[in-house]
Amino acid sequence: MHLQGGVASGVQRPNAGVDVSKQHLDVCLHSSSGRLGNDAQGWSELVAMLKAAEVDLVVIEATGGYERGAVCALQAAGVAVARVNPRQARDFAKSMGILAKTDQVDARTLRDFADVLARHDKRGQYITPIEEPARRELGELMDRRRQLVEMRVAEHNRSEHAGPRARRSIDSVIKLLDKQLGLIEGQIDDHMDRHFKRQRELLDSVKGVGPVTILTLTAALPELGRLGRRQIAKLVGVAPLADDSGSRQGKRRVWGGRANVRAVVYMAAIVAIRHNAVMRAFYERLLAAGKPKKVAIVAAMRKLLTILNAMLRDQRLWDATRHLNIAQPG
Repeated sequence: MHLQGGVASGVQRPNAGVDVSKQHLDVCLHSSSGRLGNDAQGWSELVAMLKAAEVDLVVIEATGGYERGAVCALQAAGVAVARVNPRQARDFAKSMGILAKTDQVDARTLRDFADVLARHDKRGQYITPIEEPARRELGELMDRRRQLVEMRVAEHNRSEHAGPRARRSIDSVIKLLDKQLGLIEGQIDDHMDRHFKRQRELLDSVKGVGPVTILTLTAALPELGRLGRRQIAKLVGVAPLADDSGSRQGKRRVWGGRANVRAVVYMAAIVAIRHNAVMRAFYERLLAAGKPKKVAIVAAMRKLLTILNAMLRDQRLWDATRHLNIAQPG
């Protein structure tokens, strides 16, 4: 790749921004910009260029998995990478008065974002951890299972209004999808048993936490058991966020986080409120204190997540007597 412009002299440890599309990587380094292919050769060229420039931090926007190859290549080469949510990147661009949107503009914006994150006092929180191969494979299996379930639901919905001939075709497709689901779930079970057996045992000891929740937490929340309770709650999007300005005190709301994880934690909390004595007692205390049901459910989600986080951290199975103290209101 030919970079247009040069690296400013006298600047130590520059940062870079990489805008990712299916076919290309648009790279911005200082005033330099250029385009690489989003393939093995492009990743190698990207690594060589950024290593030669002694880049401190690279910011890459998450693009539905198209960024994965570049991120893994950079991490393997020891380059710090922050994979950011597209909404975060766009909000940053707007805050800088950047309203135009092209690949090169986005790469420059990500480079500017990298300059900010590189100097942030909590920089470590933004660095994307290296993804374990076993967890990455589990995530791919989880995604495929979700796709098959969605296709099966769609076919069932179509069958409601289909005629006899069309319904026969739909039934055939549903049988095929059922077969594929069985195969994928078998592969997931085997993979979990080989790589995440202990984590599954720990999570499975909690009433309310089922196979889909265990799969999602294991594949999509590798930080579980490694962060504090407040950090893990924010990561999932169940931590109440302040909305104050001056003398006004707004309502605390939950917002952001990992939607797929939050969805399964919600379902697990609903089941746990019905069947888990500790969680049921916690929920009922909140209702007795006058909390609305929705608020109590979110609080139950947060407490359940806190308990699961503590169990994995301490490598201890569910113990109702131990968790009675953890599941206190507040």
